[in-house]
Amino acid sequence: MSKLTKNQKLALSKIEAGKTYTLKEASELVKEITTTKFDASVDVDVRLGVDPRKANQMVRGVVSLPHGTGKQIRVLALCTPDQEAAAKEAGADYVGLDEYIEKIKGGWTDIDVIITQPAIMGKIGALGRVLGPRGLMPNPKSGTVTNEIGKAVSEVKQGKIDFKVDKTGIVHTSIGKVSFSADKIQDNAKEFINTLVKLKPSAAKGTYIKSIFLSSTMSPGIKIDPKSVDEH
Repeated sequence: MSKLTKNQKLALSKIEAGKTYTLKEASELVKEITTTKFDASVDVDVRLGVDPRKANQMVRGVVSLPHGTGKQIRVLALCTPDQEAAAKEAGADYVGLDEYIEKIKGGWTDIDVIITQPAIMGKIGALGRVLGPRGLMPNPKSGTVTNEIGKAVSEVKQGKIDFKVDKTGIVHTSIGKVSFSADKIQDNAKEFINTLVKLKPSAAKGTYIKSIFLSSTMSPGIKIDPKSVDEH
């Protein structure tokens, strides 16, 4: 095991062993214990009482974070010519169709989100080998396959994210940056966790939210009391 640096030891010393924090306390503490020189991402990990191997217990959804993610999201709009102006106006970084499909076939994936139309999905299906492993395949459930291209681009640019539970039952996502105020971190985390609660599958039995941890890119995790999420 690698030795802890002075900063890591200091961060650990600020977290009480075995203590469960309120979301408000954790949102303040995550800023204190982050010592990176860059603006680290703030992440939430939620362990759910579901069996993701069963289709009726799969948890997947989208959430619009009230204060955005703090990240510059690069959006490619693969659309018909009549939608190009709306996509550009909404802030898409790349707009087009066949030329970008060819670029992706050649291995280009310098983007974070692809938004397209239902009519074009036939063409995009062939890109599954390149896009699938990178999580870039457009999906109607995440709002990235739609006839309202401009609206979808605008929402992604403003902080709409999609998420799904992994095979171990954990949902992991970034909900902001350490430079955000503690209130903004709390608001974004609350919105995300409450969205998860609304998506509880009817087939899931027992405790649904098993644990919540808040951390930043290099920090230890801070355990949160799920009951505190709706406290101010």
